[in-house]
Amino acid sequence: MKNTKLIFIEILTLLLLGLPSFAQIPTKTKELSKIQTWQLLDYQKDTVYGASVNKAYKGLLKGKKSHTVIVAVIDGGVDISHEDLQANIWTNKKEIAGNGIDDDKNGYVDDVHGWNFLGGKDGKMMYATSSEADREYARLLPEYGNIQDSSNLLNKKEYQYFLKAKTKHLSDSLERSPQRYISLSIFVNELDSAVTVVKKETKMPILYIKDLESIRSKDSLAMASKEFILQTFAGANSEFTSLTLDSLVGIVHEGLIRTKANQWRYEQIQEDPNKMRKEIVGDNPFDINDRNYGNNNVGDEIADHGTHCAGIIAAVRDNGIGIDGIADNVKILPIRAVNSFSFGDERDKDIALAIRYAVDNGAKIISMSFGKYFSPQKNWVDDAVKYAEQKGVLLVHGAMNEGINVDSTAAYPNADFVASLGRAKNIINVGAISIDTGFALPADFSNYGQKNVDVFAPGDIYSTVPGNKCKIMSGTSMATPVVAGVAALIMEYYPDLSAIQVKDIILKSVTSLKGKKVYKPGTKEMVDFSMLCVSGGVVNAYKALQLAAHYNGNKK
Repeated sequence: MKNTKLIFIEILTLLLLGLPSFAQIPTKTKELSKIQTWQLLDYQKDTVYGASVNKAYKGLLKGKKSHTVIVAVIDGGVDISHEDLQANIWTNKKEIAGNGIDDDKNGYVDDVHGWNFLGGKDGKMMYATSSEADREYARLLPEYGNIQDSSNLLNKKEYQYFLKAKTKHLSDSLERSPQRYISLSIFVNELDSAVTVVKKETKMPILYIKDLESIRSKDSLAMASKEFILQTFAGANSEFTSLTLDSLVGIVHEGLIRTKANQWRYEQIQEDPNKMRKEIVGDNPFDINDRNYGNNNVGDEIADHGTHCAGIIAAVRDNGIGIDGIADNVKILPIRAVNSFSFGDERDKDIALAIRYAVDNGAKIISMSFGKYFSPQKNWVDDAVKYAEQKGVLLVHGAMNEGINVDSTAAYPNADFVASLGRAKNIINVGAISIDTGFALPADFSNYGQKNVDVFAPGDIYSTVPGNKCKIMSGTSMATPVVAGVAALIMEYYPDLSAIQVKDIILKSVTSLKGKKVYKPGTKEMVDFSMLCVSGGVVNAYKALQLAAHYNGNKK
């Protein structure tokens, strides 16, 4: 097992990559910094590769009429009461709130502001889920668990698949072991004590790592505490060491909570990885026709991730609070189908039904910041994607955060259909860039692929979270709603364009980075940016709207 310090740094790194936040800032600010608004900025004017949204509003959209666009956010929930979001939340006008009746007869009772596929009819909520590797390992274990010689097996392909699931399951099991949590708990308690001692010694209410270097004291405990803190964060990313000690302690405790939750989840799935699903949701997860399950709890204080994504798209613009979303005339349709914590995998069934729910309730764009590496019922998702394509709905999906090439490692959902030849034309797969404009422009965590990633977008974003707050989160999860917001902006002002045309416009109007040498994500290997995605660039709302006007004028 890794030593505690390495585990600690590993957790810090995961937290930075967007699993929760790494900095929380008060919602109401008079002047937001560049890092808090850069997804809206323009490279030529602001020297960051933002999506040129503000430039579009000032130069192209002033005085123009827009049409409301519904954008579904399939995620871990959205806080629909957030002061910077509530005006832009979708309402089902066919449903009477709180009467306990399925007024619109769509199978979902009181779905006034969306639906939750992870809840029970009694109002309970399943916040944590097992991974797809856990579920597949458990499913295939009775058939393949005792195989000693595979040479005579009839289904060798499935046996290899079982071994792949087993490897991932066992790897995850080590990461969830009780000893890992115990070791980290001791380590975190020591860190808390050291920070308390140092703050008392310096009498400074706000301390940064860099401030510790200058501390001199005759108190041996204070000096030992200083050294412990410095050694703890040695090797951590610079983004962490630029934060206050209080912020760092907050991150540490978030990591500990998630480690404990991971351990708890592991204990729950030892016997049956479908146990919680049966107890809380109560559906048959292996039957796509068992559809009428869940409840209308679309968001709560746990729904950081989905609320953050919704804000990037649709936070009310120019209201003097929080942030400005990308699109100015959208309604967010929250659909809860992804666990609220950053472990476990969404089920193919939930995603397939969530897509259909979004389409049937008028969404023209679906933002999907989730993904996994096993998809046993991908055909259900494929059918839902085809349904969305037939209805003219654009799906915007995050490429995920493992720093791998998804041309050679399959990640799901994706555009390739398993049951037939061909690819979906209505999916945009999004990678993430950092605010760095040099070699480190592609975020080091972002997946990439010259065939299977379409475009890149800003991935370190300041946005809404529950409790009328905002904070920075990182990941392709954040880059995805940037692109979804740009797509919504195009559809607002050019409603006659099809989903496939909007995708074509976004890919053809990027800020091109072809010829720019950058680090391949997760490495120091230099590659041309064009090797990382189809379009070879970063989404650009200004150029996209210019091209959309050309499409619209020629009625293509």
